[in-house]
Amino acid sequence: MNARLRRLGGLLTAVWLCFDPTAASSAEAPTDSSETRRAHALFESHWEETARLYPEWATFRGDHRFGDRLTDASPGGLAERDAYWRSLQQRVKSLDVGQLSAIDRVSVELLLYQTEENLLFQQFDGFRTMTVSAASFAFQSQLAGILRANPVSTAVQVEQMLARMAAYPHRVEQEIARLRQGMAAGWVPPRAALERVLTQLDAQLANPPEHSAFFEPFKHLGSGIDAAEQERLRARGARAISDHVLPAQRKLRAFVAGDYLAAAPADGALSSYPSGDRVYAALVRTHTTTALTPPQIHAIGLKEVARLRSEMEALMRSTGFTGDFVAFIKYLNTDPKFFHDSADALLAGYRDIAKRIDPELPRLFAELPRATYGIRALPAFMGPGAAETYDGPSLDGTRPGWFNANAVGYKIRPKWSMATLVAHEAVPGHHLQGARAAEMKGLPAFRRDAFFTAYGEGWALYAETLGTELGLYSDPYSRFGFLQAQMLRAARLVVDTGIHALGWTRQQAIDYMIERTGLDPEQMKSEVDRYISWPAQALAYMVGQMKIIELRDRARAALGDRFDIRRFHMVVLDSGPVPLDVLERLVDEWIAAQKAGAPH
Repeated sequence: MNARLRRLGGLLTAVWLCFDPTAASSAEAPTDSSETRRAHALFESHWEETARLYPEWATFRGDHRFGDRLTDASPGGLAERDAYWRSLQQRVKSLDVGQLSAIDRVSVELLLYQTEENLLFQQFDGFRTMTVSAASFAFQSQLAGILRANPVSTAVQVEQMLARMAAYPHRVEQEIARLRQGMAAGWVPPRAALERVLTQLDAQLANPPEHSAFFEPFKHLGSGIDAAEQERLRARGARAISDHVLPAQRKLRAFVAGDYLAAAPADGALSSYPSGDRVYAALVRTHTTTALTPPQIHAIGLKEVARLRSEMEALMRSTGFTGDFVAFIKYLNTDPKFFHDSADALLAGYRDIAKRIDPELPRLFAELPRATYGIRALPAFMGPGAAETYDGPSLDGTRPGWFNANAVGYKIRPKWSMATLVAHEAVPGHHLQGARAAEMKGLPAFRRDAFFTAYGEGWALYAETLGTELGLYSDPYSRFGFLQAQMLRAARLVVDTGIHALGWTRQQAIDYMIERTGLDPEQMKSEVDRYISWPAQALAYMVGQMKIIELRDRARAALGDRFDIRRFHMVVLDSGPVPLDVLERLVDEWIAAQKAGAPH
């Protein structure tokens, strides 16, 4: 996959123009040429077709034409999507990239990258069936997430949502059939992950309809809907949950607790599944967008863990604490002064930190996105150990970005860890990057909405390192929180590769995470189950951050006094999400242009 992409590298001349995507020079290629029109038509048709094939994705993007539907998971539906990606690859390859502008050449490269990634995993259908798991996006929690994203400003939009809820039982039937297919091929998640699935399902089923996570959108109906109609829609929502959603979740739970759990292995290492080593190698390439091997990544992790542990112990000594590291960790995780006393207080604390960051951002960024963001609680059924998440703004500008904080976990979320989380999930992390990409109108829509794990999570982890310049980490405890968050991502390199490629057990991974990071044991169990359920994803954070820091240092060394951190950050952000090798080329082109005297 990467070798074929590198052959396109020579085509990327004058690519520094991409950093103002509205200003690409018409001198490099005629923008109204037939090949340009063909490429743009392909970009647009791809955007349209993915909305139809993946209606939930369309909703998250802000396209609500298919808001009454769910993805067709039948054999026919899956075959149609697979065939689409194969056809798309051939159409992308047929483009004469030499006739295209720099921006369009990058767009072709990225679309080819995405098609090859999709085709790569078509050969691993057993792996694709493992959709219920400990991962945050797993099937058992998807409906609550999509209902949160459904607009409810008008009665028509609410009717769409009700239709989606009515379609859910059939969707669950399709998913159970897929799970059975995977089970027959020897692909079932491990017992520990499925036990987390059952815990989540039990929490979803515990409350009556009006108090369930599925009812949340009905509490926020648009003011344009009159009061009487709102009451009718809420009553219909409660009935839909009672008649459709909860029975479907009970059926899913019965299957998972029965046949599926009985077939679950004790060990979730990919190396124990049919062709699992090939699957893991593909996942490592996909998530890191590099050619790094699992042993190489493991070694990088061990080195970073050692470096960070040294810094953490030095900081501990600077506080005057007289005990050892274990005692210091116990102190930080048990003293009541380090914790909020309620979920609401935790959310208020996050919001206060965000308000302090916002006015400092112009010091590090030449331009900022217009889209706003909010901070809200994760659905309670995810449990106190679940990791925080971020939902990006819709491309149509009607929905803000959301940092989803684990409010029910307030007893194990110390105050000194909170600033780092805001920097990662909100600003200058995921929200700033995602919202900026969404607003780059000179890029094709599929690029504005793209996500490459190493780029997106690498940027968010890099954003944590900017905290000091934004006024964060001003006391030793919050600074320790920053180092601990970095340690978590470094330890992931060791543990993820250890589990899936080097023979580590789940308990060995849990023990390592607890000892190295000092984080709450229940949270670390949840983290390890996430790595088992979502192989290689956790590798992308530190790999991506290290590449961005490398490129920043390269640019500073090359440009000297001409280096501007605000402009460098815009270079990284303004071509939208890209693989790391593409990002490196773009930064190198920018450095060359700056050295040649190009204006900022």
